[in-house]
Amino acid sequence: MEELANTVLSNIGGKDNIESLVHCATRLRFKLKNSNLAQTAELKKTPGVLMVVESGSQYQVVIGNDVAKVFAAIEKQRQQAEKSVDASSSGSETLFSRFIDVVSGIFTPFLGVMAASGILKGLLALALACHWMTTDSGAYHVLYAAGDALFFFLPIVLAYTAGQKFGGSPFITMAIGAALLHPTIRSLFASGSTGASLDFFGLPLTLLDYGSSVMPVIFAAWFSCLLEKRIQAHIPAAIRNLATPLLCLAITVPLTFLLIGPLATQASHGLAAGYQWLHALFPVLAGAVMGSLWQVFVIFGLHWGFIPLMLNNLSVLGYDSMLPLLLPAVMGQVGAVLGVMLRSHDSKQRSLAASAATAGLFGITEPAIYGINLPAKRPFLFACIGGALGGMVVGYVQSKIYSMGLISIFTFAQIIPPSGVDASVWGSFIGTGIACLFALLATFFFGQPAKEKISPSRPAPSEQDTIRSPVSGNIRQLSSLHDPAFASGALGAGIAIYPTTASLHAPCAGVVSGVQPTGHALTLRTEDGVEILMHVGINTVHLKGQHFHLLIEQGQSVTAGQLLMHFDLEAILAAGYDPTVLLTLCQGADKASTQLLQAGSVQTGDPLFLFHPNHPATQA
Repeated sequence: MEELANTVLSNIGGKDNIESLVHCATRLRFKLKNSNLAQTAELKKTPGVLMVVESGSQYQVVIGNDVAKVFAAIEKQRQQAEKSVDASSSGSETLFSRFIDVVSGIFTPFLGVMAASGILKGLLALALACHWMTTDSGAYHVLYAAGDALFFFLPIVLAYTAGQKFGGSPFITMAIGAALLHPTIRSLFASGSTGASLDFFGLPLTLLDYGSSVMPVIFAAWFSCLLEKRIQAHIPAAIRNLATPLLCLAITVPLTFLLIGPLATQASHGLAAGYQWLHALFPVLAGAVMGSLWQVFVIFGLHWGFIPLMLNNLSVLGYDSMLPLLLPAVMGQVGAVLGVMLRSHDSKQRSLAASAATAGLFGITEPAIYGINLPAKRPFLFACIGGALGGMVVGYVQSKIYSMGLISIFTFAQIIPPSGVDASVWGSFIGTGIACLFALLATFFFGQPAKEKISPSRPAPSEQDTIRSPVSGNIRQLSSLHDPAFASGALGAGIAIYPTTASLHAPCAGVVSGVQPTGHALTLRTEDGVEILMHVGINTVHLKGQHFHLLIEQGQSVTAGQLLMHFDLEAILAAGYDPTVLLTLCQGADKASTQLLQAGSVQTGDPLFLFHPNHPATQA
């Protein structure tokens, strides 16, 4: 293992190129400082390396059952090193991926309170429309201040999160954001003072209203953080804590009023005008595209790119017409998961579907997508089609929102314009209803493929040669997984099951030959010497043992059907992970062949595939 560890290290750019390293049941998961230094082609040819997978910011080297030994050998070498050499951390990232990372890092920390503020403003609009409250009442003024405060002081909040994301002092950037909203500046703007009457040491000042603005403060924070790093590199340590913020404020604030703010504001207005032009030209098409693809964007993390545009529309125009188009997309997923709930005869799946539907109503669609709809494929497709149909209606009636928030049932209140309920509000109800109803009915009648029957020509399974299902659930081919190592068959022949029960049982008799410290995976060795890997969830190593409870230990003999593990299915879903149970013949698989006996749904203990140890392997 020492030799393999040395080879891996040399082909990833050396131990000093490792920012972090963990391992799961089969693979080393590196985060490299500079992935350009990795020799992927050479690494794939290395004996003992089954596959190399580059996924997001992770560089995964698939080893198999010996991964723990290789990990230990690499860690030993890292601990012996005295120093690490800095390297570029983002060399392989595309400009777009870096943009998505920056946007998500800036906006994620306050999404919850932003959604709550938007809902509160929407409920106030509903209260006014229903004449439950008047604008001159004290209760309205207090609640409006609570709902609007975040949006009015948004530059300060953005300054803090942007400062953190750009690697500077968030308190310096907060002071810059606060300067944009200072009463002195706002009073000068309100009085009509312009660059003709105000100057900064002879340079004309352009005063603008930066309340609720987005882009100016983000660019100002970026410049401040860049300046801060340069200053700290040249200032003596004795005066650094005082001199750095002093120079950052004295330089960045004037530059923001003179240049950064006006340019960013012009860009904001141009972006808003461009979006308005496109939306006015193709509103129905915009609704179809956003309604059908929004949840696909969410799956790949691309939705973050739209958040600044929505907030910019609210800041510049006072409303946004993009977010209402997403309401049918979200409620389409809710409709599909309700269809599964009504159709399914499995009590556990019905419970999961009901829980996912409830979460979806409040804007959290991940349990519905990853837990129910996407694994079953058809419900997810029907939800996207329903989202397109509903989005077309919403786009046609030109629905708008007047405060930002998560897309949920509360969005209907946020769509109510200041003038009261109009056709755009009713259109949003109708479009969303179409999306939800279509997805529900299509899933109920067509969402479940017919269960494939076992061919009479297949041999009757024997106890010795049968691998039984370790859980109840829906069978998936390994090739359908979003995990190249398993999907390619590099880890051996096998099958995947999306579980509807939360207990893992032994698929055959054997000895527990390996147990992961995180508890999410284990291996059994049969009497024929073949290792069977059982892996609960995809990337669940990141849960670090949470939600898994092993009932066996390494070296223990088990019988077919014996309970091996409990896992919290709902908690795994809530954490955003796919809980699919993977079962592969990972060692000695070159001496085994498999013959699939089931398709569709399966119950714990059902014969899953035949196991013939004397023939070459073929993937089930």
